[in-house]
Amino acid sequence: MEKIPFIDLKRNYEVYKEEIEKKVLEVLRSGIYLNGPQTQELENLLAKYLGTSYAVGVSSGTEALFLILKALDLPKNTYVLVPSFTFVATAEVIVRVGLIPYFVDVEEDTYNISLESLKESYEKLKKKRKQVSAVIAVSLFGLPAHLKEIKKFCEEKGIYLIEDICQAFGAKIGDKKVGTFGIASATSFYPTKPLSTFGDAGMVFTSHKNLAKKVRILKEHGQIKPYFYKYHGINGRIDEIHSAILLVKFKYFEKEIALRKAIVEKYIENLKDLTPYVRLPQFPKNYFSSYSLFTIRAKNRDKLKAFLESKGIMTGVYYKTPLHLQPVYKDFNFKNGDLPVTERLAKEVLSLPLHPYLTEKEIDYVISSIKEFYKK
Repeated sequence: MEKIPFIDLKRNYEVYKEEIEKKVLEVLRSGIYLNGPQTQELENLLAKYLGTSYAVGVSSGTEALFLILKALDLPKNTYVLVPSFTFVATAEVIVRVGLIPYFVDVEEDTYNISLESLKESYEKLKKKRKQVSAVIAVSLFGLPAHLKEIKKFCEEKGIYLIEDICQAFGAKIGDKKVGTFGIASATSFYPTKPLSTFGDAGMVFTSHKNLAKKVRILKEHGQIKPYFYKYHGINGRIDEIHSAILLVKFKYFEKEIALRKAIVEKYIENLKDLTPYVRLPQFPKNYFSSYSLFTIRAKNRDKLKAFLESKGIMTGVYYKTPLHLQPVYKDFNFKNGDLPVTERLAKEVLSLPLHPYLTEKEIDYVISSIKEFYKK
């Protein structure tokens, strides 16, 4: 068996290369490389798909989150509740806009933000007379967080709900897509995401006209007319080539989610008997994932990872060091033991190869190799 990449970007490109190359060549020949028709078409298409009034193409998922926070202009030095078990960008942007991240624990089986921990954290800060201004709810690995309940909590407390759907574009609860529960949401089109381009790009979604307008201004250096600046902005545009690639790939997006789902179902069916060595993620009823990653909890995780690598199977660990224990956030006074579920997950999680064009033979090889490890 040849090496099995964790995510095979080259194979994905080969499937659509003629269409993509034709579209990119059109952009190159047009002479319009920024703020052009490809981006406008993509924004309209994805806003309609998601169910928001506005979509704003930006340079990355990180900048999408940053621009939302910047546009909301929340009171400086107030707190934003955020899961520790997520990619660093979710907390990084909070600090960049002059706010304070407060890390919250997650659930054992969904890996998503715990509503109980969220409520406890809010009350803890309230007792210390600290102001909470927002929650950033991450829908991790493609699975929606408990967004209905989190939205209700935020409304009761008079704070903003912002959605980080960088790993979960296309996921939904019932018929309602993630990205439509909060005041705004941010997604990423990084190459490993379910809907992806060949570089960095992202998008902000909202149904609030003034917020969308301000995000558009901020991503253009805060410019409200040529060379006249009202705000401290950034260079945060998406470019026409990435928009063109995404227009091609979006045509096959639902098909690829279905392919991902079938692979995940095969993993689950064939690994479910490995308890207590392997613990599988849970998918709540009426929660529909976009299957960005398939992440198990494994006994002797590091040894299993090394064994699979020796067999040519590449895996990933998301995330080995939780954010509340990262050196960069040491000044926020979190310590080992503060978020027990997050810390336990960090020692156990292992993401298996997952992309739409894994072959049956490759999937079977991954499964049989995991079983072989635990038989030893």
